Amino acid sequence: MTEALLEIPGYRVHGRLGKGGMAEVYLATQLSLHRKVAVKVLLSADDQAFSQRFIREGHLLASLHHPSIITIHDIDRLADGRHYLAMEFVPGGDLAQHKGQQFEPLQALRIVRQIASALAVVHDSGLVHRDIKPANILFREDGTAVLTDFGVAKEVSFDQDLTQVGIAVGSPAYSSPEQAQCQPLDARSDIYSLGVILLEMLTGSNPFRGANYTQTVMNHLQMELPQLSPALEDFQWLLARMLAKDPDERFDDCRVLLASLDELSEDDTESTRRAPALRPGPARGGESVSARRPLLVWALLGMLLLVGAGSAGYFGYRQMQLADFLARAEQRLVEGQLLAPHQDNADYFFRQALALDADNAQALDGLQRVLQAHIASDLALAEQRMAENRLLLPEDDSATFYFRRVLTWEADNLLALAGLDRVVQRFIELSERAYARREPALALEHIKQGLEVEPANETLLKLYDDHDRRVRLAQAPRAPAAAPRQRSAQAPQQGSQNPIKRLWNNIFNR
Repeated sequence: MTEALLEIPGYRVHGRLGKGGMAEVYLATQLSLHRKVAVKVLLSADDQAFSQRFIREGHLLASLHHPSIITIHDIDRLADGRHYLAMEFVPGGDLAQHKGQQFEPLQALRIVRQIASALAVVHDSGLVHRDIKPANILFREDGTAVLTDFGVAKEVSFDQDLTQVGIAVGSPAYSSPEQAQCQPLDARSDIYSLGVILLEMLTGSNPFRGANYTQTVMNHLQMELPQLSPALEDFQWLLARMLAKDPDERFDDCRVLLASLDELSEDDTESTRRAPALRPGPARGGESVSARRPLLVWALLGMLLLVGAGSAGYFGYRQMQLADFLARAEQRLVEGQLLAPHQDNADYFFRQALALDADNAQALDGLQRVLQAHIASDLALAEQRMAENRLLLPEDDSATFYFRRVLTWEADNLLALAGLDRVVQRFIELSERAYARREPALALEHIKQGLEVEPANETLLKLYDDHDRRVRLAQAPRAPAAAPRQRSAQAPQQGSQNPIKRLWNNIFNR
């Protein structure tokens, strides 16, 4: 269903904010309360199991109350049977947009404290989020971090990740060691994932992210915590507890974690922000307080007049602010600053404009142009990596990575779908060439790499199943070379007898 045809009773839909593999998100106004909301709509009503998980997510969110947990306002279904969730509109983007950036330590600590506080509520309800990652941490306009996406997409994709040949799609770069091994999870798994995020914010990189799925899992299982720089050494003990390989060596729960975070408190920073308390002092020149009261009355009247004038000009101020957001957004779009730097990019300013005016056509169109520009950029990078034969590695700078990222924004993008198919075909060709050169180990590696791209590809699965047989045939001893020559030497003798036999038969058959 196209955006123009989408109708949600009780809502005025303004435009689409994004689209994933299972759902799309629209900006709308809830008419009964005149508030902006983000409406998450399933793409299909056919998968009943997923629909039930989607409903459970809505009920779960409705039961949780915390400033850093996304607020859900409504859950219902459209006339065509698709379910939807109406949630608060969070205009500040997500943490994933700042990949590679190094945060100020106190800013990183504030974000982790807010998410840990939210997780404490989640865990107290007997739940485990299981998908703590930057894309699931959003930011409100005031900078508050908000936790979202409570496991529905994770449950579905995790079931699909494991294939019969033991190859997973993507890399669990924020998963705990026990999650990477498909073991039972508890609150301490979420703490580990949050520790990876803190480490990434402090250093600008995730050291556990490997070149492929297997390497990433092994890193989570074996890699020791890197030694932080002297400027960050105060965080070493905290990260060592959060990222302990053994869950028993981590913080028992998020409330213990929060108590430890308080040891790295922001008292000094907060004290510099607080203005000193105003204390009464002697009047200048010996003037009494009672003598100044008429002046205070006139000052108060003046302030009231200013407030009245400000109210009259508030609409004009909002229009100026809106125009400023739009102008900045357009400028950042021209400069190619689509999603970065933080709070100074085209996506951010267009969303700020929508926070002021949800129906603003320029802002809605701008977000689509940002998306299309990002898609075009990633498709170009994917083609370049194809030409360089960087099909799957490195994990975050390969043809597969960029094609897949396009599909997270536009699940039906034909160029990206065709691109992944070309990557798979390239691995099939590489494997056949390796077999022809009698390099079966390399051929098997190409087959496995192809299956990381498309686990259900029938040609690759057949190649994988047939690998041992082909290796045995290649290693089998060849027939002696003289045998074919012997047979070829006998052929003329047999052929020379044929005319005589035919003549003999003709004589006696008359």
